[in-house]
Amino acid sequence: MDGCPAGLSLTTEDVARDLRRRRPGFSPASTSRLETDEPELLSGIFEGKTLGTPIAILIRNQAQHSADYEKLRDLYRPGHADWTWETKFGFRDHRGGGRSSGRETVGRVAAGAVARAFLATMGIRIRAWSSSIAGIEVPDFQNLDFEEAEQNGLQIPDKESALKIRNTLEQLKKAGDSAGGIVSCRVSGLPPGLGEPVFDKLNARLAAAILSIGAAKGIEFGAGFDSARQYGSIHNDRPVPDFSPRSKMPESVPGIRFETNNAGGILGGISTGRDVEFKVAFKPVPSIAKTQKTVNRSGTTIDLSISGRHDVCIVPRAVPVVEAMAGLVLADALLQNRSAYVSEHG
Repeated sequence: MDGCPAGLSLTTEDVARDLRRRRPGFSPASTSRLETDEPELLSGIFEGKTLGTPIAILIRNQAQHSADYEKLRDLYRPGHADWTWETKFGFRDHRGGGRSSGRETVGRVAAGAVARAFLATMGIRIRAWSSSIAGIEVPDFQNLDFEEAEQNGLQIPDKESALKIRNTLEQLKKAGDSAGGIVSCRVSGLPPGLGEPVFDKLNARLAAAILSIGAAKGIEFGAGFDSARQYGSIHNDRPVPDFSPRSKMPESVPGIRFETNNAGGILGGISTGRDVEFKVAFKPVPSIAKTQKTVNRSGTTIDLSISGRHDVCIVPRAVPVVEAMAGLVLADALLQNRSAYVSEHG
C-alpha cells in the first residue's frame, strides 16, 4: 500500500482481525481448507505507527494442494475463467484459479484493514453483512445484531435466519451444489462532499472496486433497482435545515440533512452526509461436486464432477472483502477531497 498518512496507529492484530473473518474454515459455508492467514508487517510501520512510506504485508499460503487440480489440466470448468484466461494470454496455470481465485482477496482484506483504521480516526465506520443466501432473505432490521453475525460464522445479523440458512447450506453440500447471495453494506459517519462529479463519482468508484471482486455480479445503491418503479415524489430525498456542528465544508453552504435515503448517501456522485448504503450480488460458487457437462481442450464434451475443498457459499467470506474495498475507495476519496477548495481560514 502506498499513500497512507504517517502517524496512524496500526498493529499486526488490526490486520489479523479482518483476515480471520475472511479465512477458509471459519464459516459453516466455507471450504474445509485451513489457512492461518497470519499477516507479517514488513515495512512502513515503526513502533506501532505508520511512517508515510509504502506498507508491505505478507500472508503466506500454507495449505495449497496443487495435485487436486491435475485432472483439470485440459478441461474448462463451467462458471470459471479457464477459457477466457487462456483466450487472452494463450496459456494458463491450471492449479487453481490464479488471479481469478478467491484466494487473491486476502491481499484486499489486509490493505482494507489499514484503510479502515485510517477512516476510524475520523469516526467513519464500515459494516457489511449477509442479507440473503440461497434465496432466503434476512429481515431488514434497523438494529442489526452484529455480535450474532460474528458468532454464527455466516455474517447474518439475525439468529433465526442464520439457523434456517445453515440448514439449507447443509442440504446443498450433501447434494454437491452451491448457492449465491447478497452482501449489504452501510458506511456511517461519512462527511458530505466526497467524490468527483463526472467519471470519478463516488458511487462509480465504489462500484468499480466492488465489482472487481471475483464473484460479484451486481451492485445497487440506496433504493437501487426499486427506483425504476418509484415516482419522483416518493424517491426524492427531502432536504431540511440542519444547525448541528458539521465537518469542514465551504462556509457559504448552509447546513442541511436529508430526511430519507433513497439515494444511498450519494447524489451527483458526491456524498450527502447520510449513510452510504449499497448491496452486492454474488454468484454461486462454480466448483461443485454435482456432475456438469463441459468440454476439454480437444473440444470433446465430457462429464465433470469437481472434488476437493470448496465453499458451498462465498457470501459470508465476501463480507470483509466488501468492507475492505469500500474502505480503500473512501480513504482515497477523503485524502483527495482535502484539496477540493481554498478556505479563507486556511
